[in-house]
Amino acid sequence: MRNETDSLGSRNLPDDVLYGINTLRAVENFALQHKPTNLQLIYAIVKVKKAAALTYEHLHVREPGIYDTIAQACDDILSGTHDEAFPTEALQGGAGTSSNMNVNEVIANIALRKLGKVPGDYKCIHPLDDVNRGQSTNDVYPTALRIAAIEALRHLSEECAALQTALQEKETAYERIKKLGRTELMDAVAIHLGEEFGAYAQAISRDRWRLYKVEERLRQINLGGTAVGLANNASRQYRFQVVEVLRRLTGIGLAAAEYPMDITQNNDVFVEVSGLLKALAVNLMKIANDLRLMNSGPHGGLSEIHLQPLQQGSTIMAGKVNPVIPEMVMQCAIRVIANDSAITIAAAHGEFELNAFEPLIADALLESLQLLTRSVCLFREKCICTLQPDIASCKKHLDAAAAFAADYIGALGYDIVSRIVREHSPLEAQQILAAMAAHRPSP
Repeated sequence: MRNETDSLGSRNLPDDVLYGINTLRAVENFALQHKPTNLQLIYAIVKVKKAAALTYEHLHVREPGIYDTIAQACDDILSGTHDEAFPTEALQGGAGTSSNMNVNEVIANIALRKLGKVPGDYKCIHPLDDVNRGQSTNDVYPTALRIAAIEALRHLSEECAALQTALQEKETAYERIKKLGRTELMDAVAIHLGEEFGAYAQAISRDRWRLYKVEERLRQINLGGTAVGLANNASRQYRFQVVEVLRRLTGIGLAAAEYPMDITQNNDVFVEVSGLLKALAVNLMKIANDLRLMNSGPHGGLSEIHLQPLQQGSTIMAGKVNPVIPEMVMQCAIRVIANDSAITIAAAHGEFELNAFEPLIADALLESLQLLTRSVCLFREKCICTLQPDIASCKKHLDAAAAFAADYIGALGYDIVSRIVREHSPLEAQQILAAMAAHRPSP
């Protein structure tokens, strides 16, 4: 066992554990047993630390090689070999300080090992004095969240593009299949099945554009602003260089905020991003629910399309198969909508110079991004690409409805058409209306 000390006292830790006393206290204090801090956020914090280390090595802070070793430790973490060293809860007090402390300690101890030292030998490399030099949770955490969000947005945008393409392919493939259109779940007018999929593709296209544009907002970062955006304890040389280094490391067009205190205080950008994710969730829910209804049956429902059977649907009703992928997509969408509410409330509680509830914002936002990315992919692969139309069923429903009625209103008037449709079967009504229209003089 090794002993570490902080301002509250001392604690013992196993010799080989990579985190330190601050992480231990956080694990004990926030023992929710809910879920750990999102790893993509942890990796983004590590990228910030690597950018800072490379900047300080260039500025010749401390003896040569120390900060290069810290940067190498960051690379080890980013390779995924130390994921177990980050146990802090996603929902934590302190505006993300525990996660920042956790990363500082793990980087320091990996770097110490590389120098032949033992974890906890902080006289050589200190988690706060060295790894966290010129930084604060208040500029590191929001910067990292922006990086993680942008990276996730790009993956989501790619999946939306693939989904849009799949929907457009169905639009083309089904352009000749006539079916009954419905409004308010009631018979309306004749449409083509391809037109429905074309409308779905248009909705996803708008979502792609929204996600593409919102990245611009996230590129403004407050790194170098430290505690409240006033750059306390961060040198001028460091502030100007670290953003450029981070830009190169991430491949993202990051820019130093003109007013860092704004970025430190306000989280409305994350509310905006979440709102656009909610819009995508709404579109996905609408499309998924339409497919559930069109797939309903197979004998007592609409049965206009057939979804690929993926698993048995009942422990008692033999042969039953459920539309499980649309149901999954709808549940993911509901979670995203709920997360948007949580983000909105948390962002509104950014009292004065800092928002203490950024961990909730981060967890909810990244969860929404990851849920949407995976659900969109599965929706395309296991539902959209594999569904098949039932042409006979589409025709049956169309023939059984008075979808033709609207075509005769211009010639015969609403009241006459309505009476004919009400008093006769669809087939009889169509014959009567056609005959009446044929004998009606042209205007």
